[in-house]
Amino acid sequence: MPIYPRLLRSACAMLGLGIGMAPLAFGQAVMHCSGTAAQVEFACHTWTEIDRSVHGGTDTIIIPVGGTEQSGPYMAVGKHNVRAQFLADEIARQAGQTFVAPVIAYVPEGSTSPRTSHMRFPGTISVPPAVFEGMLKGAAESFRVQGFRKIVFLGDHGGYQASMAHVAQELNTRWKGQAAVLDLRDYYEVIPHQYADALKAQGHAAEVGMHAELSDTSLMLAVDPSLVRQEALRTAPKPSVTDGVYGGDPRQATPGLGRIGTEMQIRTAVTALQSFNRSHP
Repeated sequence: MPIYPRLLRSACAMLGLGIGMAPLAFGQAVMHCSGTAAQVEFACHTWTEIDRSVHGGTDTIIIPVGGTEQSGPYMAVGKHNVRAQFLADEIARQAGQTFVAPVIAYVPEGSTSPRTSHMRFPGTISVPPAVFEGMLKGAAESFRVQGFRKIVFLGDHGGYQASMAHVAQELNTRWKGQAAVLDLRDYYEVIPHQYADALKAQGHAAEVGMHAELSDTSLMLAVDPSLVRQEALRTAPKPSVTDGVYGGDPRQATPGLGRIGTEMQIRTAVTALQSFNRSHP
């Protein structure tokens, strides 16, 4: 069974089933708040449970940021959302005393007129950078007034990292002495640096690219292989930029290669979060 059988899986299942299968689909959907999700996800708790937790010392919350974008012909467009939510949950579990907010799935992905970047392809949703930054500020402020004193931005996609850093800096200036924001960019930087280096050291230099290639696809296989069209991928010719794959080659991706990257990301993020917590008691 895939590691992440939750929100996106349930939604896809319901969309793909007929009316006669609806009871089964709903039976599967209610399983979301179990395991780690039940422990750490903000959305899985009642307001009274959240209030008790905050007053009991759970004053840190991670805001995972994903994105809905094309990822080539062989990977579903919810890739970043699924990965961000799952990995944030595990980071929170290991760090302790931490909640995880619902993932932000609407992010800047290019212009709609003219269509640029990932918006050149179907399957992408984009919002203007100002709207995205406003959403981050509003979410963070919502958590601050509830008693959360440490708010963490964790972004799974490179395109909005500068916006997250800008919002974190602005809020830290505004909230000085009241609350603090950590822009956990180290989580993202693992992928183009330590993880890419590890894959190249294993002989995959030619397969590592920028988007929807070996590393991206392997990371998805490690978290939820149902989002990768594996049979079609194995028999496909090498995809190119016109297919939405930017450099490299995804055809040799495996869950094992992906776990190298996810473990690096989790370890790096937990270390950074623990350090942040120590410096903001």
